[in-house]
Amino acid sequence: MYRSPERDRADDRRTDRGARTSDRRNRTEGHVIDCDGTRAVISAIMPADSSVSDDYWNVGSLITIASGPARTVGMLYRIEVPDAAWRKAAPNTVHIHVELVGEIREDEGGAARFAGGLSHYPHLGAVAHRIRNADLQAIFANTDPTAVALGRLSQSRDIEAMVSIDAMISRHFAVVGTTGVGKSTTVSLLIRKIVAARPDIGILLLDPHNEFASAFPDIAVTIDDSTLDLPFWLFRLDEFVEVLFRGRPADPEEVDILRDLIPEARLRFKGDMAGGPMRKPGRNNQVTADTPIPYRVADLLALIKERMGSLDAREHRTTLKSLASRIEAAVNDPRYRFMFAHKTITDNLAEVLAHIYRVPARGRPVTIFQLNGIPSEVVNAVVSVLCRVAFELSVWSRSKVKTLVLCEEAHRYIPADREAGFGPTRASIARIAKEGRKYGVSLGIITQRPSELDATILSQCNTIFAMRLGNDSDQDIIRRAITGASRSYINFLPSLANREAIAFGQGVNTPMRMIVETVDTAGVPGQAGDDPHQERTDAAGPVDMHGLLQAVREPVLAAADALGEPLESWSTLGVVGEQRPSLADAPTLQGSVDGPVDGAPPPGGREGLFTYDGPLRRNAEGGGRSGRTQQPNDAPQGARDLISRFRRADRD
Repeated sequence: MYRSPERDRADDRRTDRGARTSDRRNRTEGHVIDCDGTRAVISAIMPADSSVSDDYWNVGSLITIASGPARTVGMLYRIEVPDAAWRKAAPNTVHIHVELVGEIREDEGGAARFAGGLSHYPHLGAVAHRIRNADLQAIFANTDPTAVALGRLSQSRDIEAMVSIDAMISRHFAVVGTTGVGKSTTVSLLIRKIVAARPDIGILLLDPHNEFASAFPDIAVTIDDSTLDLPFWLFRLDEFVEVLFRGRPADPEEVDILRDLIPEARLRFKGDMAGGPMRKPGRNNQVTADTPIPYRVADLLALIKERMGSLDAREHRTTLKSLASRIEAAVNDPRYRFMFAHKTITDNLAEVLAHIYRVPARGRPVTIFQLNGIPSEVVNAVVSVLCRVAFELSVWSRSKVKTLVLCEEAHRYIPADREAGFGPTRASIARIAKEGRKYGVSLGIITQRPSELDATILSQCNTIFAMRLGNDSDQDIIRRAITGASRSYINFLPSLANREAIAFGQGVNTPMRMIVETVDTAGVPGQAGDDPHQERTDAAGPVDMHGLLQAVREPVLAAADALGEPLESWSTLGVVGEQRPSLADAPTLQGSVDGPVDGAPPPGGREGLFTYDGPLRRNAEGGGRSGRTQQPNDAPQGARDLISRFRRADRD
């Protein structure tokens, strides 16, 4: 339906008469004097009196231009006086530069509808004026059932900034911004909105600064270095090698030995559990170094010792000794307790993964994985395991296990430099970015340096929240990501206020500049002691430096003391320090992806996620096997079926 400029002005006069005086919107006109395919220049006269509001032609605001049957929408990105002189006592001619972003048409019912792109371009002399509030609402309206208000428009605080949760997470998203602009607060708000709109999705947040736990006490479980059980046998060969060599280049000969011997160690454990004879790895066994079947470190060391004693391995004896020493060093390192904490092992992978990936959620669908206490040289390997398993669980559950992986400080794991970082970590995250949408696993990237991030992975994020960025290279990355019709928004990146962002992509109807919703103080992420409103006091007394040093030197003793538990309940350090289980009361998987489970073990006890039945170090000299055990039958059948498919995939 065509609307003449005269009808627009009549409607505006009626609107203005009903508006409050403080919000009166002057509709002084301008006229198009230049136009190409993407931009236009408007000439307008500013009267000498004060009849035009100060923010009438305001950089960053939207205006409309009468263009045949539609109203063309333009974003004002520059304003100037042609003769570079301003006269106070006389009218002034100004030139307004706008970027054409779309057009507004009216449907048969007279409702305004916005569409990106242009079917008609403004002609010379076309009337331009400040956009009406109804048109502004039509531009940013979002009819998606999962759309939620994340804040309000910077141009008009009366209009909510709507974001489609489904479109945002299904095609991945990114939050970028300089330190201190409210990036973490925005992420915490997004998590709350996602949990409310999509309670069926589990969220795995990789938190390198241990700052998010305080923001989600009611909907999240927190896993840190003292409560983490991530068994070493879940690591693939390249991930396990990264741990053994602590981030340094690996010895190819040692890697080849591990590739040969780890399958044998897995089969030894499998034979013990089944009560049958151990078979050599072969084509029929389909067990590789990457198959997630448990094995004992003792078996692996015994196999290395056996090979050292063979006549064919004389020239490799030094390499074998070096490899055995590396394994011993990793097992005895108290910082690696989360991998090698327990002396005996059994297969309970279903319970481990159910806790990490919240299956079932039990009202806490968010897992905050605190990485600050994990040795820096193996953090990449841990992240690789978590991201890889998240993808594989979604694939082999046929999308029943849905997971959103949030990578804080993502440039650490997927740097732009292909030679930097850890290859398997990059591959795991890239696989989620490229294929995760098909299976229900999504990716969220948070970084302060988008220029240091892998550009291919960032390009897979189809919704971006860009907060203040001062670095030119970071701005260039965002400039290449935004569509051509809205690139002038990037000019505002260096001057955005705190909590202000430019949102664009699949999750929003059109690029918008918005103010993020205020988060309550209790929901703001931050480390202990960072709350500026917290009263400073010395009532707690001086710091015990001797006790502090003891905590650094003997982390096991310090963790037991902090939890108020006797050291005996943690066992002794011995050869391998015992680790506190991830769960004080190991959860069962009732209500899991395959329905309720009967016969679940009662909560309580200190067995946590693992049940142990045999020694970690067997008597290699005697060659005798530990007492054979029966495979536990109290694990959820549906979860075990999922793990079986998960393992068969690694064999193929």
